[in-house]
Formats: sequence, C-alpha cells, structure tokens
Amino acid sequence: MSVHSRIAQVAVHLPPGRQTAQAIEDRLRRHSPGVRVPARLLTRLYGLQERIVADDGDLPSDLASRAVLQALRQAELEPGDIDLLLFAAVSADVQEPANAHIVASKTGLTCPVFDVSNACNSVLNALEVADAFIRCGAYGRVLVACGETLSRLSRWTLTGPDELRTALASLTGGDMGAALLIEASPEPGIIATTSMANSAGWPAATLFNPYHAPGLPKGLHIDSDRLLASFLGLDTQAKQWLKSQHSDPNTLGLLCVHQPSVPFVHEFCARLGVPSDTVVPTFHRTGNMGAATLPLQLALATEQGRLQPGTNAALFGLASGASAGVILINWTIPRPHPHQTTPTRHSTPADTNGGNSRANRPGTTTRSTGQEQQQDRAEPRPAAGDQTATR
Repeated sequence: MSVHSRIAQVAVHLPPGRQTAQAIEDRLRRHSPGVRVPARLLTRLYGLQERIVADDGDLPSDLASRAVLQALRQAELEPGDIDLLLFAAVSADVQEPANAHIVASKTGLTCPVFDVSNACNSVLNALEVADAFIRCGAYGRVLVACGETLSRLSRWTLTGPDELRTALASLTGGDMGAALLIEASPEPGIIATTSMANSAGWPAATLFNPYHAPGLPKGLHIDSDRLLASFLGLDTQAKQWLKSQHSDPNTLGLLCVHQPSVPFVHEFCARLGVPSDTVVPTFHRTGNMGAATLPLQLALATEQGRLQPGTNAALFGLASGASAGVILINWTIPRPHPHQTTPTRHSTPADTNGGNSRANRPGTTTRSTGQEQQQDRAEPRPAAGDQTATR
C-alpha cells in the first residue's frame, strides 16, 4: 500500500504590534533627513497600509514556538508524537546551531531536527522535504516551524536616492510565526511538487553575512526591478508544469502566492491567467511575511471557508535567487468552529505620537518596542494571536 502525506494542521501566531506605512515613512525621514521621501510612497509602490511587528524581546524561535504549541494543542498531540521538526524561515536566532534545536527546546520536542533555508521559499521546500521523508517511510509526523522578524531588516539611515531605491523593500517586512503538521496518509494530500531556479538573478536581493563576507554591503538590499526580472520565465515553467499535471489554475479552489507587494500579486495572477481574487490578500495589512506568507494564507482561507475538504489548491513560492516552486494539494482539513480559529482581537487606541500599541493576551507579555506603531480600525485586518486550521 502506497504511503502519501497530507497537511493535517496549520497554525499561525500574529503579534499584536502594528506599524502603519505613514509611521514607517515618518521614521525614515527622521533618520535620513537628506533623503526626500514622497508622501504615501510605500502605499503607492507596494500597496502597503500597515505591517505586523513583534515585540523587541521576541526572537524568531519564540514566534515559531508559539505556533508550534498551538498546532500541537489543536491536533491534540504531545511533543513526543512528533517524529521530525524542520525550522524554515528567512529569519534566524543563530547561524550555529540549527534554529530547530531552539524551537524544540522551547516546545518540549525531543525528535530529530534541522533547518531548511531558501529565503522566502524555505517553508515551501520544507514541505517538499517532509513529503519525501513521509513517502519513503522515514517519518510519520513532521512539523514545519517558521518564525519571521523581517521588520528588523529595515534600513533607516540612508544617504541618497540610490540607497533609497534598494532600501524601500526592506521597510515592508513583517513578523509572525507559523507551523504546519504533515502526516502520513493513505490518500495524497500533497499531490505533486516541483522546483525551478534562475540562479543568475541572485544579486538582485542580498543580505550578506558580515562575519563571512566582510567588506560587502551591510543590511538588506533589494533592487525590485532586477528581482522582478529574475522571476520572468519561472512563471512560464510553472504554467507548463501545471499543464503536465493536468491542472488548470482556473479550476483550482485557491491559489496561495508569495506576496512581496500588492502589484506583484496582480501581475503574477495576470501572467498565470487567473483573477486576482483567487488569492487571499495579506500583504497590504501584514507586510511581506517571507517564508510564512503561504501558511498565513492557508490559515485565513480555512477560517474564511474558502478551503473545504476535497478542495484542490496550489502553493506558489517565489524567492530571491531566484527560485520558484509549486505544490499541488488536496485539502483535508474541515473548517474549524469559530472558537477554534478566531483569536481575541485587541482594540488599542492609536498612539498620536507614533509610539507603541500595547495589548495583553494570554501567555504573552507585550512590551514597548521603541518603534512607531499605530492602530487603524477603518477595515478588518488579521487579528493578533493564534489562528488555526485543524484536522
């Protein structure tokens, strides 16, 4: 009898802090007085309204651990029930040892662990690894953990327009934790996977290690035009692969796409030939969540009832390098009851000085971050706390 794998659990942890696009631009102007920053620049170029920011004391492993514990609670599993833990993210507490060790220590897991790293495709590739391990019989349950603190890569001190051009995208990163439980299944939940690359595009987005690459530019540098150009052709390969799988994007129940900006998502959907509303929009209210973007969309789509058991969906990953990947899935998780998925929303008065929004929630202490954050209650946003899709 063949062994397959399925996504049995998705959980995301969203910190309570919010920083509006205006607050980001105001801070940039204070730190870079010699650089002209046009009004509403981040909204006009990227579609950003606000981003989620973690407390200063939270590390990537903390955000990932909260999502892991939530996933275990919802699946009614103990730490000893997990056979393998993979940490997959752009962000990291350490380069040595594997960050998965830290998450395992904080959550009580005693299984083998290791990290999977491929920029914003880290979670997508970790799902491929988990699927392969399960299908070959090595493990029965694999947890993929992700913790992103991309807001901390913001470059605030700039000297001129050339630096502004490569720093703008760094100001759109957001923070969150995510976890996915992958289990053995008699029927395929993960139907097929593929990966592709255009490695000549790697200089378009770089974050050099200052210890191993001394003398090279410090901080996150992203040339958005070059990065977009590096993806061209990968989308065509993805379409051809879908055709080989006898899968029409327009017949899928949901598309989850990496979201580095609102215009990027619209352009990607147009090139794929599907309506933009096939995708659950997240960027405008969260920022670029890096490798956690795909699980966030799965959790929100499940909560909204857009994913039902039997729904076919596709996960499209795109990452600097450039690399791309597609995973076709058959959804097996029923829509949870509201009390299982809807976290407590914290209404916090706006700080008119551009300071911090504070919120207290069970199990979490929210402290001053020293960053400009502002609540905007004009329209719904992903609520702070834990959101889950359960089996």
